[in-house]
Amino acid sequence: MAYTTIDNPELFFQTVLYSGNATARSITLDGSEDMQPDWVWIKGRTTAYNNTLFDSVRGATKRLYSNGTDAESTQTVTLTSFDSDGFSLGNNASVNSATSTFVAWNWKAGGSASSNTDGTNITSTVSANTTAGFSIVSYTGSGTISDTVGHGLGTTPNWIILKNRDTGTSAFIVHHSALSSGYNMQLQSNGDHFNSTGQGHLGTVGSSTFGFVAGSSGNDQVNDSSEKYIAYCFVEKKGYSKFGKYRGNGNADGPFVYTGFKPAWVILKEEDGTSDWSMYDNKREPFNLADSTLEANTSDAEAAVSGRPIDILSNSFKLRGDSSYTNESGKTYIYMAFAESPFVNSSGIPNNAR
Repeated sequence: MAYTTIDNPELFFQTVLYSGNATARSITLDGSEDMQPDWVWIKGRTTAYNNTLFDSVRGATKRLYSNGTDAESTQTVTLTSFDSDGFSLGNNASVNSATSTFVAWNWKAGGSASSNTDGTNITSTVSANTTAGFSIVSYTGSGTISDTVGHGLGTTPNWIILKNRDTGTSAFIVHHSALSSGYNMQLQSNGDHFNSTGQGHLGTVGSSTFGFVAGSSGNDQVNDSSEKYIAYCFVEKKGYSKFGKYRGNGNADGPFVYTGFKPAWVILKEEDGTSDWSMYDNKREPFNLADSTLEANTSDAEAAVSGRPIDILSNSFKLRGDSSYTNESGKTYIYMAFAESPFVNSSGIPNNAR
């Protein structure tokens, strides 16, 4: 079923907060809807633990870190299952330390994955939710840079995160539709955009496949022969997700960034400079200002950082600081946002600001 506007974003994205207890347990999402997540991103708030990423296509217990180039590892006491309204954990400190609090961001893809032959010479395994515009794509590299991979969304993705699962020196390659043409970024790095790399990067992105650009010293970041890869692909959906850019003005009365919904989660990154990936959500900070920042590319604990707060509004977010991380004058920033609720639902009824 296709939605013109997604009226209840909690069907597809939810944030949950919990305190660790170092004991095997289940975490239940506390939204208005039951949702079995397919991608779970967990971060320690009060302790400097890695950003840990799990998905249902690779399978429970298989961990990646967004703040490093580490290869995938199997850790049997991390996230142990994806449940009907949440997930289960073991006693691993990075997700369940008794001395830390945690946040988990949860997205719904398509559940069980299936084979996709849209790509050239590469058959991918895809869990796709075309209503929410999100797919998880697993494939094994062919070693031929001109080959392509099917993503299952039927519309050109606005945002893709791609990682080699086997090699511990490969970056998280980021495609974003608002980046300058031909440029990528790296999720584990504070570096600026790039259009050349020694190990290849994402190239043409279309309605059924994505492709690659060759590197000067190999292609293991994107399509090395026999290497395993995972990609998270997103298409913008009205009332639910928005992927765009804004121009910094360098003062506390910063840009107003229209999304068309009240954001539940926002991540920002300076395109043309060195700054961390700043993440905000409506559960850790339910009232404005939202200034408790976590970073996708560091293990740092949560902190209220001067110059980096935002206001979360009924149809937008607004920059309320002058930090170079979020609002340097004349600099361009990309953002990715997911909704708490649409500004106006499909019946034309407006929602209220917080």
